[in-house]
Amino acid sequence: MNRRRLWAGIFGAAAVAAWVIPWAVHSHSVAASESEPDSVKNLAQNASTLFQAALLQEKYQDSQGAARTYQRVLEIEPHNKLAWYNLGVLAQRDGRTADARDAYDKALKIDPKYASALYNEAVLLKASDTDQAVRLLKRAIAARPPAATAHLQLGWILAQKEHDDEAEDEFRRAVAADPSLYSQVPEQFQDDVTPTPTSSQAGANG
Repeated sequence: MNRRRLWAGIFGAAAVAAWVIPWAVHSHSVAASESEPDSVKNLAQNASTLFQAALLQEKYQDSQGAARTYQRVLEIEPHNKLAWYNLGVLAQRDGRTADARDAYDKALKIDPKYASALYNEAVLLKASDTDQAVRLLKRAIAARPPAATAHLQLGWILAQKEHDDEAEDEFRRAVAADPSLYSQVPEQFQDDVTPTPTSSQAGANG
């Protein structure tokens, strides 16, 4: 079966379902040191309370309210990578690509190995800058192995670029880490990446 001939049609049909898989929004708490002044402790407690409030606003689908609350967190803690990340997720869901990328970049300046931000920024760039998307996904994989979904998305990009051998390797790693991803592997690769009985579930959310 000619993989390249099949790829164009399959990618168009499956890309939407396969790509928009944002990593889970993390909860956050701030532990103030006993030796810190009361004013610093209060600020940390306020930031933590605000962050939890923003998560609750997201739960009830108040995206605008959540974004405003995350901004208040950042007024207290400008280096709160989780607040920047969650602002990026909100912007990405709303289709505000530039705002989302800016927020992810700020999170990555604070923590260059922040796998969730690396992954989501790669998703943003997969159509416009595939080379950068590949680099970001490889960094996400290195930062948080086994990173099953990152391997899957890297496989999609490499297959689109007709790097079939590399794509097959990535799909195999994705399925080995999380067999439930097998259904998202393009059909022309499935025979070569069938999950085995010993495949690990450890990377199910990677």
